[in-house]
Amino acid sequence: MEFSVEQEELARATAAAGRSVSQARDNQALGGILVELSDGRLTVSATDGNRSIKVPVHLAGTPDGEGRVLLPGKILPDVANSLRPGTVEVAFRPSEKDVEIKSGTSVFHVRTMNADDFPPLPGLGDGAVSLDREALVETIDLVAGAASTGDMRPVLSAVQVTIQGDAMTMAATDSYRLAVKETKLPASAGVEVEANVPAESLKELVRILGGTESDQVKVSIGDREAVFDIDGTVFSTTMVEGQFPKYQQLFPESWEHDVRLSRDELLESVRRVGRMLDRGRPIKITLAPGELTLTAETPEVGDASETIPAGFEGEEMTVGFNHEYFKDGVEAVNGEEVMLKLISPLRPGLIQPIGSEDFRYLVMPLRLGD
Repeated sequence: MEFSVEQEELARATAAAGRSVSQARDNQALGGILVELSDGRLTVSATDGNRSIKVPVHLAGTPDGEGRVLLPGKILPDVANSLRPGTVEVAFRPSEKDVEIKSGTSVFHVRTMNADDFPPLPGLGDGAVSLDREALVETIDLVAGAASTGDMRPVLSAVQVTIQGDAMTMAATDSYRLAVKETKLPASAGVEVEANVPAESLKELVRILGGTESDQVKVSIGDREAVFDIDGTVFSTTMVEGQFPKYQQLFPESWEHDVRLSRDELLESVRRVGRMLDRGRPIKITLAPGELTLTAETPEVGDASETIPAGFEGEEMTVGFNHEYFKDGVEAVNGEEVMLKLISPLRPGLIQPIGSEDFRYLVMPLRLGD
Protein backbone atom coordinates (compact mmCIF):
# COMPACT_ATOMS: atom_id res chain seq x y z
CA MET A 1 0.00 0.00 0.00
CA GLU A 2 1.54 3.28 -1.17
CA PHE A 3 0.04 6.71 -1.77
CA SER A 4 0.85 10.42 -2.04
CA VAL A 5 -0.98 13.23 -0.30
CA GLU A 6 -0.44 16.94 0.24
CA GLN A 7 0.87 17.79 3.71
CA GLU A 8 -1.95 20.24 4.45
CA GLU A 9 -4.57 17.63 3.58
CA LEU A 10 -2.92 14.93 5.67
CA ALA A 11 -2.58 17.28 8.64
CA ARG A 12 -6.23 18.35 8.38
CA ALA A 13 -7.61 14.82 8.26
CA THR A 14 -5.39 13.34 10.98
CA ALA A 15 -6.06 16.29 13.31
CA ALA A 16 -9.82 15.71 12.98
CA ALA A 17 -9.37 11.99 13.65
CA GLY A 18 -6.97 12.63 16.53
CA ARG A 19 -9.63 14.48 18.53
CA SER A 20 -11.66 11.25 18.76
CA VAL A 21 -8.78 9.05 19.88
CA SER A 22 -9.19 7.45 23.31
CA GLN A 23 -6.83 8.59 26.06
CA ALA A 24 -7.42 5.43 28.12
CA ARG A 25 -4.88 2.63 28.11
CA ASP A 26 -7.15 -0.38 28.59
CA ASN A 27 -7.83 -0.75 24.84
CA GLN A 28 -4.81 0.12 22.70
CA ALA A 29 -6.77 -0.07 19.43
CA LEU A 30 -8.93 2.87 20.54
CA GLY A 31 -5.74 4.90 20.90
CA GLY A 32 -4.95 4.51 17.20
CA ILE A 33 -5.92 6.06 13.89
CA LEU A 34 -6.92 3.61 11.18
CA VAL A 35 -5.59 4.43 7.71
CA GLU A 36 -7.48 2.63 4.93
CA LEU A 37 -6.88 2.58 1.19
CA SER A 38 -9.61 0.85 -0.82
CA ASP A 39 -10.88 1.27 -4.39
CA GLY A 40 -8.51 4.17 -4.87
CA ARG A 41 -9.97 6.08 -1.89
CA LEU A 42 -8.14 6.95 1.31
CA THR A 43 -9.76 7.46 4.72
CA VAL A 44 -8.55 7.92 8.30
CA SER A 45 -10.74 6.85 11.24
CA ALA A 46 -10.70 6.98 15.03
CA THR A 47 -12.97 6.20 17.97
CA ASP A 48 -12.82 6.42 21.74
CA GLY A 49 -15.72 4.02 22.13
CA ASN A 50 -18.29 6.80 22.58
CA ARG A 51 -17.74 8.90 19.51
CA SER A 52 -16.08 8.13 16.20
CA ILE A 53 -15.08 9.79 12.95
CA LYS A 54 -14.16 8.65 9.47
CA VAL A 55 -12.55 11.29 7.25
CA PRO A 56 -11.93 11.02 3.49
CA VAL A 57 -8.48 12.20 2.38
CA HIS A 58 -7.83 13.64 -1.09
CA LEU A 59 -4.91 11.89 -2.76
CA ALA A 60 -2.19 13.74 -4.67
CA GLY A 61 -1.76 10.99 -7.25
CA THR A 62 -2.70 7.45 -8.19
CA PRO A 63 -2.21 5.08 -5.25
CA ASP A 64 -0.65 1.65 -5.46
CA GLY A 65 -2.33 -1.32 -3.78
CA GLU A 66 -4.86 -1.51 -0.96
CA GLY A 67 -4.77 -2.14 2.76
CA ARG A 68 -5.42 -0.88 6.26
CA VAL A 69 -2.97 -0.01 9.03
CA LEU A 70 -3.48 1.23 12.57
CA LEU A 71 -1.05 3.93 13.71
CA PRO A 72 -0.59 5.62 17.11
CA GLY A 73 -3.22 8.33 17.43
CA LYS A 74 -1.00 10.80 19.27
CA ILE A 75 1.99 10.48 16.96
CA LEU A 76 0.41 10.52 13.50
CA PRO A 77 -1.26 13.99 13.73
CA ASP A 78 1.90 15.48 15.24
CA VAL A 79 4.06 14.05 12.46
CA ALA A 80 1.66 15.21 9.74
CA ASN A 81 1.47 18.71 11.19
CA SER A 82 5.26 19.01 11.53
CA LEU A 83 6.07 18.18 7.91
CA ARG A 84 7.05 20.86 5.42
CA PRO A 85 4.38 21.96 2.89
CA GLY A 86 4.35 19.83 -0.22
CA THR A 87 3.73 16.26 -1.27
CA VAL A 88 4.05 13.50 1.34
CA GLU A 89 4.85 9.91 0.30
CA VAL A 90 3.42 7.17 2.51
CA ALA A 91 4.21 3.45 2.21
CA PHE A 92 3.28 0.46 4.38
CA ARG A 93 6.24 -1.88 4.96
CA PRO A 94 4.79 -5.21 6.19
CA SER A 95 8.16 -6.81 6.78
CA GLU A 96 9.21 -3.94 9.02
CA LYS A 97 5.76 -3.63 10.63
CA ASP A 98 5.80 0.11 10.09
CA VAL A 99 4.71 2.90 7.78
CA GLU A 100 7.31 5.06 6.07
CA ILE A 101 6.41 8.75 5.74
CA LYS A 102 8.66 10.83 3.49
CA SER A 103 8.53 14.57 2.88
CA GLY A 104 11.51 16.30 1.32
CA THR A 105 14.54 15.14 3.27
CA SER A 106 12.41 14.08 6.28
CA VAL A 107 11.81 10.35 6.77
CA PHE A 108 9.66 8.87 9.56
CA HIS A 109 9.08 5.21 10.36
CA VAL A 110 5.96 4.77 12.51
CA ARG A 111 5.25 1.37 14.05
CA THR A 112 1.89 -0.16 13.25
CA MET A 113 -0.61 -1.54 15.75
CA ASN A 114 -2.99 -4.49 15.34
CA ALA A 115 -5.63 -3.21 12.89
CA ASP A 116 -7.84 -6.27 13.52
CA ASP A 117 -8.60 -4.92 16.99
CA PHE A 118 -10.08 -1.69 15.62
CA PRO A 119 -13.90 -1.85 15.93
CA PRO A 120 -16.34 -1.31 13.04
CA LEU A 121 -17.78 2.22 12.94
CA PRO A 122 -21.46 3.12 12.49
CA GLY A 123 -22.85 4.69 9.33
CA LEU A 124 -26.05 6.51 8.46
CA GLY A 125 -29.12 4.49 9.35
CA ASP A 126 -32.62 4.46 7.94
CA GLY A 127 -34.68 7.63 8.20
CA ALA A 128 -31.77 10.04 7.74
CA VAL A 129 -32.80 13.69 7.46
CA SER A 130 -30.99 16.58 5.80
CA LEU A 131 -30.32 19.72 7.84
CA ASP A 132 -29.05 23.12 6.76
CA ARG A 133 -25.44 23.46 7.87
CA GLU A 134 -25.62 27.10 8.97
CA ALA A 135 -28.85 26.56 10.90
CA LEU A 136 -27.39 23.52 12.65
CA VAL A 137 -24.21 25.35 13.64
CA GLU A 138 -26.18 28.36 14.90
CA THR A 139 -28.47 26.16 16.98
CA ILE A 140 -25.60 24.23 18.58
CA ASP A 141 -23.68 27.44 19.31
CA LEU A 142 -26.70 28.96 21.06
CA VAL A 143 -27.61 25.92 23.14
CA ALA A 144 -24.66 23.63 23.88
CA GLY A 145 -22.92 26.07 26.24
CA ALA A 146 -25.80 25.78 28.71
CA ALA A 147 -25.18 22.06 29.28
CA SER A 148 -23.48 20.91 32.46
CA THR A 149 -19.76 20.15 32.43
CA GLY A 150 -19.94 18.08 35.63
CA ASP A 151 -20.72 14.40 36.05
CA MET A 152 -23.16 14.49 38.99
CA ARG A 153 -26.13 14.14 36.62
CA PRO A 154 -24.82 12.84 33.27
CA VAL A 155 -28.07 13.62 31.43
CA LEU A 156 -27.45 17.34 32.05
CA SER A 157 -24.24 17.09 30.00
CA ALA A 158 -26.44 16.38 26.98
CA VAL A 159 -28.46 18.46 24.56
CA GLN A 160 -31.97 17.14 24.03
CA VAL A 161 -32.59 17.04 20.28
CA THR A 162 -36.21 16.79 19.16
CA ILE A 163 -37.29 16.54 15.54
CA GLN A 164 -41.01 16.63 14.86
CA GLY A 165 -42.73 17.66 11.67
CA ASP A 166 -40.88 20.60 10.12
CA ALA A 167 -39.13 21.70 13.31
CA MET A 168 -35.97 20.73 15.18
CA THR A 169 -35.61 21.83 18.80
CA MET A 170 -32.45 21.70 20.90
CA ALA A 171 -32.47 22.29 24.66
CA ALA A 172 -29.72 22.22 27.29
CA THR A 173 -29.57 23.04 30.99
CA ASP A 174 -27.15 22.75 33.89
CA SER A 175 -30.06 23.38 36.31
CA TYR A 176 -28.99 27.04 36.74
CA ARG A 177 -29.85 28.14 33.20
CA LEU A 178 -31.75 26.76 30.24
CA ALA A 179 -31.28 27.46 26.54
CA VAL A 180 -33.87 26.39 23.95
CA LYS A 181 -33.66 26.96 20.19
CA GLU A 182 -36.24 25.91 17.61
CA THR A 183 -35.15 25.67 13.98
CA LYS A 184 -37.58 25.34 11.09
CA LEU A 185 -36.75 22.65 8.55
CA PRO A 186 -37.33 23.15 4.81
CA ALA A 187 -39.94 20.37 4.90
CA SER A 188 -41.30 17.76 7.25
CA ALA A 189 -38.55 15.34 8.27
CA GLY A 190 -40.95 12.41 8.09
CA VAL A 191 -39.61 11.04 11.38
CA GLU A 192 -40.05 11.85 15.05
CA VAL A 193 -36.90 11.94 17.15
CA GLU A 194 -36.10 12.68 20.80
CA ALA A 195 -32.53 11.99 21.87
CA ASN A 196 -29.96 13.14 24.42
CA VAL A 197 -26.81 13.95 22.44
CA PRO A 198 -23.61 14.81 24.38
CA ALA A 199 -23.00 18.56 24.25
CA GLU A 200 -19.24 18.01 23.79
CA SER A 201 -19.91 15.84 20.75
CA LEU A 202 -22.08 18.57 19.22
CA LYS A 203 -19.31 21.10 19.83
CA GLU A 204 -16.90 18.77 18.03
CA LEU A 205 -19.41 18.51 15.18
CA VAL A 206 -19.28 22.31 14.85
CA ARG A 207 -15.49 22.11 14.59
CA ILE A 208 -15.80 19.52 11.83
CA LEU A 209 -18.36 21.63 9.99
CA GLY A 210 -16.03 24.61 10.20
CA GLY A 211 -13.55 22.75 8.01
CA THR A 212 -16.05 21.92 5.26
CA GLU A 213 -17.99 23.87 2.65
CA SER A 214 -21.02 21.59 2.61
CA ASP A 215 -24.43 23.28 2.74
CA GLN A 216 -26.22 20.21 4.09
CA VAL A 217 -25.66 17.68 6.87
CA LYS A 218 -27.30 14.26 6.79
CA VAL A 219 -28.37 13.04 10.22
CA SER A 220 -29.73 9.74 11.48
CA ILE A 221 -30.58 9.16 15.13
CA GLY A 222 -31.11 5.63 16.37
CA ASP A 223 -31.69 4.09 19.76
CA ARG A 224 -28.06 4.31 20.85
CA GLU A 225 -26.24 6.72 18.58
CA ALA A 226 -26.50 9.75 16.35
CA VAL A 227 -24.64 9.76 13.02
CA PHE A 228 -23.77 12.85 10.97
CA ASP A 229 -22.53 12.72 7.37
CA ILE A 230 -20.85 15.85 5.99
CA ASP A 231 -19.74 15.26 2.39
CA GLY A 232 -18.42 11.81 3.26
CA THR A 233 -16.98 12.69 6.67
CA VAL A 234 -18.98 10.50 9.04
CA PHE A 235 -19.12 11.50 12.70
CA SER A 236 -21.06 9.52 15.30
CA THR A 237 -21.71 9.71 19.01
CA THR A 238 -23.47 7.53 21.54
CA MET A 239 -26.47 8.91 23.43
CA VAL A 240 -26.55 9.95 27.09
CA GLU A 241 -28.92 7.74 29.06
CA GLY A 242 -31.47 9.19 31.45
CA GLN A 243 -34.62 11.28 31.53
CA PHE A 244 -34.03 14.82 30.34
CA PRO A 245 -35.82 17.41 32.52
CA LYS A 246 -39.34 18.43 31.47
CA TYR A 247 -38.08 21.91 30.76
CA GLN A 248 -41.32 23.14 29.17
CA GLN A 249 -42.81 23.30 32.66
CA LEU A 250 -40.23 25.89 33.71
CA PHE A 251 -41.71 28.58 31.46
CA PRO A 252 -44.58 30.42 33.17
CA GLU A 253 -47.76 31.15 31.25
CA SER A 254 -47.31 34.89 31.74
CA TRP A 255 -44.74 37.43 32.91
CA GLU A 256 -45.22 40.50 35.09
CA HIS A 257 -42.65 42.62 33.27
CA ASP A 258 -41.47 42.72 29.64
CA VAL A 259 -38.41 44.97 29.57
CA ARG A 260 -37.16 46.13 26.18
CA LEU A 261 -33.44 46.97 26.05
CA SER A 262 -30.70 47.84 23.59
CA ARG A 263 -28.82 44.57 23.20
CA ASP A 264 -25.37 46.10 22.64
CA GLU A 265 -25.78 48.71 25.36
CA LEU A 266 -26.86 46.09 27.89
CA LEU A 267 -24.07 43.71 26.91
CA GLU A 268 -21.33 46.33 27.14
CA SER A 269 -22.63 47.50 30.52
CA VAL A 270 -22.73 43.93 31.86
CA ARG A 271 -19.17 43.37 30.67
CA ARG A 272 -17.86 46.60 32.22
CA VAL A 273 -19.58 46.30 35.57
CA GLY A 274 -18.83 42.58 35.76
CA ARG A 275 -15.10 43.27 35.96
CA MET A 276 -15.62 44.00 39.64
CA LEU A 277 -17.05 40.56 40.35
CA ASP A 278 -15.33 37.40 41.52
CA ARG A 279 -16.45 34.29 39.67
CA GLY A 280 -19.90 33.17 40.79
CA ARG A 281 -20.88 36.43 42.51
CA PRO A 282 -24.20 37.93 41.38
CA ILE A 283 -24.73 40.97 39.26
CA LYS A 284 -27.55 43.04 40.72
CA ILE A 285 -30.18 44.44 38.35
CA THR A 286 -32.43 47.20 39.64
CA LEU A 287 -35.39 48.26 37.52
CA ALA A 288 -37.10 51.62 37.95
CA PRO A 289 -39.39 53.52 35.57
CA GLY A 290 -37.45 54.14 32.37
CA GLU A 291 -34.11 52.75 33.50
CA LEU A 292 -32.07 49.69 34.51
CA THR A 293 -29.12 49.89 36.89
CA LEU A 294 -26.43 47.22 37.00
CA THR A 295 -24.43 46.89 40.22
CA ALA A 296 -21.47 44.66 41.01
CA GLU A 297 -19.62 44.37 44.31
CA THR A 298 -16.80 42.24 45.65
CA PRO A 299 -15.90 43.34 49.18
CA GLU A 300 -12.16 42.68 48.76
CA VAL A 301 -12.03 44.45 45.36
CA GLY A 302 -14.61 47.23 45.18
CA ASP A 303 -17.85 47.97 43.40
CA ALA A 304 -19.28 49.42 40.18
CA SER A 305 -22.65 50.52 38.83
CA GLU A 306 -24.05 51.72 35.53
CA THR A 307 -27.51 52.87 34.41
CA ILE A 308 -29.01 52.46 30.95
CA PRO A 309 -32.43 53.33 29.46
CA ALA A 310 -35.06 50.57 29.78
CA GLY A 311 -38.66 50.13 28.72
CA PHE A 312 -39.86 49.48 32.27
CA GLU A 313 -42.91 50.71 34.10
CA GLY A 314 -43.96 49.80 37.61
CA GLU A 315 -42.60 49.69 41.13
CA GLU A 316 -38.85 49.45 41.58
CA MET A 317 -37.53 45.89 41.85
CA THR A 318 -34.10 44.31 42.22
CA VAL A 319 -33.03 40.84 41.09
CA GLY A 320 -29.67 39.07 41.10
CA PHE A 321 -28.24 36.72 38.47
CA ASN A 322 -24.99 34.84 37.98
CA HIS A 323 -22.96 37.36 35.98
CA GLU A 324 -21.49 34.91 33.46
CA TYR A 325 -24.81 33.16 32.83
CA PHE A 326 -26.67 36.43 32.34
CA LYS A 327 -23.95 37.74 30.00
CA ASP A 328 -24.03 34.52 27.95
CA GLY A 329 -27.79 34.89 27.48
CA VAL A 330 -27.53 38.46 26.22
CA GLU A 331 -24.64 37.56 23.89
CA ALA A 332 -26.72 34.78 22.35
CA VAL A 333 -29.46 37.12 21.16
CA ASN A 334 -29.20 38.45 17.61
CA GLY A 335 -30.63 41.83 16.73
CA GLU A 336 -30.47 45.39 17.97
CA GLU A 337 -32.77 44.83 20.94
CA VAL A 338 -33.31 42.19 23.58
CA MET A 339 -36.33 41.37 25.75
CA LEU A 340 -35.87 40.67 29.46
CA LYS A 341 -38.95 39.11 31.07
CA LEU A 342 -39.38 38.98 34.85
CA ILE A 343 -41.94 38.05 37.47
CA SER A 344 -40.25 38.65 40.83
CA PRO A 345 -36.77 38.66 42.42
CA LEU A 346 -37.22 34.99 43.37
CA ARG A 347 -38.40 33.71 39.99
CA PRO A 348 -36.33 32.94 36.86
CA GLY A 349 -35.73 35.62 34.24
CA LEU A 350 -36.11 35.10 30.49
CA ILE A 351 -33.87 36.56 27.80
CA GLN A 352 -35.01 36.38 24.17
CA PRO A 353 -35.09 38.31 20.88
CA ILE A 354 -37.76 40.91 20.30
CA GLY A 355 -40.90 39.46 18.68
CA SER A 356 -39.63 35.87 18.48
CA GLU A 357 -39.71 32.77 20.64
CA ASP A 358 -37.41 30.69 18.43
CA PHE A 359 -34.69 31.22 21.05
CA ARG A 360 -35.34 31.38 24.78
CA TYR A 361 -32.77 31.61 27.56
CA LEU A 362 -33.97 31.11 31.12
CA VAL A 363 -31.65 32.00 33.99
CA MET A 364 -32.22 31.23 37.65
CA PRO A 365 -32.03 34.12 40.17
CA LEU A 366 -29.52 34.36 43.00
CA ARG A 367 -30.61 35.47 46.42
CA LEU A 368 -29.11 38.84 47.30
CA GLY A 369 -27.83 39.82 50.71
CA ASP A 370 -29.31 42.70 52.62
